[in-house]
Amino acid sequence: MKILYAVQGTGNGHLSRARDIIPELLKKGEVDILVSGTQAEVKLPYEIKYKMHGLGFTFGKKGGIDFMQTFNDFSVFKLAKEVRQVPVNDYDVIINDFEPVTAWASYFSKTPCIALSHQSAILSDNSPKPEDEDMIGKLILKYYAPTKTRYGFHFDKFDNNITTPVIRQEIRNQTPTNKDHYTVYLPAFDDEYIVKKLKKIKDIEWQIFSKHNKYAYRQDNLHVQPIDNEKFIESLTTCRGILCGAGFETPAEALYLEKKLMVLPMKKQYEQHCNAAALAKMGIPVINSLKKKSLKKIEDWVQTGCLVKVDYPNVTADLITEIFDNHLLSASNKQ
Repeated sequence: MKILYAVQGTGNGHLSRARDIIPELLKKGEVDILVSGTQAEVKLPYEIKYKMHGLGFTFGKKGGIDFMQTFNDFSVFKLAKEVRQVPVNDYDVIINDFEPVTAWASYFSKTPCIALSHQSAILSDNSPKPEDEDMIGKLILKYYAPTKTRYGFHFDKFDNNITTPVIRQEIRNQTPTNKDHYTVYLPAFDDEYIVKKLKKIKDIEWQIFSKHNKYAYRQDNLHVQPIDNEKFIESLTTCRGILCGAGFETPAEALYLEKKLMVLPMKKQYEQHCNAAALAKMGIPVINSLKKKSLKKIEDWVQTGCLVKVDYPNVTADLITEIFDNHLLSASNKQ
């Protein structure tokens, strides 16, 4: 069986998850990998056959998306060209992690395409949603990478087609400890702004991982460094807690490692506000800014915040087998 595994490359979470999914797909057939997007620092230890520009967004420096840069980087003609050119008909199935080029190419060519993503879980009516209605955000989530068959990952099993997160083996192999520092990963904020705010909370060592800085530096009780996979894992594994955006992989890994967690969702990013709603339901504190009122909440969290226990077994192999048994077994037997 010929499988095309298509991964969204905006942000690091999709590629981190792909490291564990690809070995399971290789047990099912011949696998080629496609990545679209240009915002990820995480590298795959596998050959990427197709690299696409895709349809992504650029992280801003004030808590949200840089819409101007995102608009400048977007080309409907380039996207349409990639959709026309990607050879989805050469494959028996597309396994799609919120990747728009192959999703739309499969839609037009009627090639089997199965979504395997966190976004698929958010689309479920049973998944927690924010109180504020965001119709545009919902439409983007639904039509960004359209598929009929969906399997999703979420912080809890909110529906029948939803399972708990894929925790990469790099994290499962760690032995967590609690040192004195707190880890910070807020890619939608400039590190200078983060430093300006967090330095007001004294006597705490903050290890800040920045998407906007290429050089490490120290300022008082804050250590700022560019994103590095190994250093981030070390910091996360040994921290007392982590303050991060309301993405999916990083909060899930923090929960798995039994770390205190606080999240700050990106402005006007519907997916992150859905994640924040789910985490709040589980008892995770959520803040909406780094202003004075939120800094008091951070200080209280540092002093008294509690752990939230989760059970995230390794379900990757069973999930891939379920997908192939339910949808692709007959095609595989023909090979």
